[in-house]
Amino acid sequence: MRDLTSNWLPVPAWDDVSLNRSDLTARTVTLPSQHLVSGNLTAFSAKAGLPDNGAGAFQEVSGDHYALRVARDRILVVGGPAEELGPGWHPDGYAATDVSASFHVFEFSGTGIEALLQEAMFVDPNIQSASASTMFAGQAAFVYYHQGKLRVHVERGFAPFIWQWLEARD
Repeated sequence: MRDLTSNWLPVPAWDDVSLNRSDLTARTVTLPSQHLVSGNLTAFSAKAGLPDNGAGAFQEVSGDHYALRVARDRILVVGGPAEELGPGWHPDGYAATDVSASFHVFEFSGTGIEALLQEAMFVDPNIQSASASTMFAGQAAFVYYHQGKLRVHVERGFAPFIWQWLEARD
């Protein structure tokens, strides 16, 4: 059987990579945890001390604990309280799933963010959306700002593709 592994680029050592251009810096971010929460978001949010609507695309969040709206009845909770995020169904009407290993997070800063978004996306980054879920460089992603820097969550398997795409940009 042919060895097809040579067709794929090796996965970067994420802790050591950064892309530094005159107008844009890109790096990866390790978050404390990521959980998908579905169902009664009002009950979950009251217990967790988070807003039940979550931030949408291009909206600003801050701190180590926040939520992103990713669907009508689903939020992605970053760094939420462990006692409220146990796996499975909760009596208050919501379910939680740990997806920390599922999503890779890129962070961008610099004056080149607008040009990056124009190239990577088909939506107007000046118009915020209720959902953070959108496409970035052809891949499903959650896109928002964290303390003034653009963050993009992509499925971990697509992270090397996104990185290669970033390196190939002029």
